[in-house]
Amino acid sequence: MILAGDIGGTKTNLGLFETAEGGLTLHAQQSYPSREHVGLEAIVNKFLEGRNVRITAACFGVAGPIVDGQCVTPNLPWIVSADALARTLNLESVSLINDLEATAHGIAALKADEFFTLNEGISMAGNAALVAAGTGMGVANLFWNGKRHVPSASEGGHIDFAPRNPMETELLKYMLKKYSRVSLERIVSGPGLFNVYEFLRASGYATELPEVAARFATEDPSGVISKAALAGECRMCVKALDLFVAIYGAFAGNIALVLKAVGGVYIGGGIAPKILEKLKDGTFIGAFMEKGRMSSLVATIPVRVILNDKTALLGAARVAAENQ
Repeated sequence: MILAGDIGGTKTNLGLFETAEGGLTLHAQQSYPSREHVGLEAIVNKFLEGRNVRITAACFGVAGPIVDGQCVTPNLPWIVSADALARTLNLESVSLINDLEATAHGIAALKADEFFTLNEGISMAGNAALVAAGTGMGVANLFWNGKRHVPSASEGGHIDFAPRNPMETELLKYMLKKYSRVSLERIVSGPGLFNVYEFLRASGYATELPEVAARFATEDPSGVISKAALAGECRMCVKALDLFVAIYGAFAGNIALVLKAVGGVYIGGGIAPKILEKLKDGTFIGAFMEKGRMSSLVATIPVRVILNDKTALLGAARVAAENQ
C-alpha cells in the first residue's frame, strides 16, 4: 500500500493508494488541521492507527522548500524530515517533494472535466507552468523534454511584489510599513487578501461594514471577504477581491513569460475554485495578457483552473508508485 500526503499550512491530507492495472486506487483518505499537531509524524501515526496495512512506499508534498531531504515549513512551526518519516513508517526511504511539484505530477492524471478553461489559447508542445494561491503562493515548472512534462519545484511565490499602477504602488507602500520586504505571497494568498482589504480600509476607500468586521473574529478573514465580494454585499470586499485577482493574473502572466509556458498555465490551490465566478469575469485574464510587446505571445497560452482538490495527493501517490 502507498501512503501519500499533501501538507499545507492550513490542512494536511493523507491517503492510502493501491496500484492496480497501471493506475492508482484510493482506499482511504483523511484531512487534519495542520496547526493542531506538533508535526507530520504525529499526523501519520494518527492516520495509520488501527489500520492493518503494510506501507511499501510513501511520498509527501510539502508547502515549502525541500533541501537535503528536509523542509523548514514557512507557514507552519514544523521541520519535516524524510529520514524521520522513513523511521516512522519503517521504510528504507521516503520521498519528500514540494507541494506544487506534487500537484504538477497529478495534473496528467486529471480528466477534462476537472479543469475550467479561462483562456482556450492554442495547444502547443512546450513548457507549462503551475501557479497556486492558498495559505501561501506556490509555483512549479513543468519542463517539456520533447516527450512529456517533467515537474520541478520552485519558490517563485516569494519573489518581490511588483506594482503595475498607482493603486498597486500605494498598496506596496502600505505593506512596506508592515514588512521589511514584500513578496508576492504577502498579497496573493489567503492572508494576502486580508492584507489587501486592510490597505483599502486604511486608505479610506470605503467605510467598513460592521457586520463584515464582526465576522473576522470568528471566521477566516479571506473567506469572509471573498464571500461578501461574490455576493456583492460589501463595496470594500468587492474592490479587495478585484485587486487581488488582477495582481494574481498579472503574476501568472509573468511566470508564463519566465518559463515560456506555451504548453499552458494551470491555476491550482484552494482559492481559485472558491472564487471561480470572479475569475470568469475577465479581470484575471486581462491582467495575465497585459504584457506589452509580449501580449500576443501570452494570449496564445491556454489557462486552466484545476478543480480537483486532491491533485497534489494524487501526484504524491504517483511519485511514490514510481519510486517503489
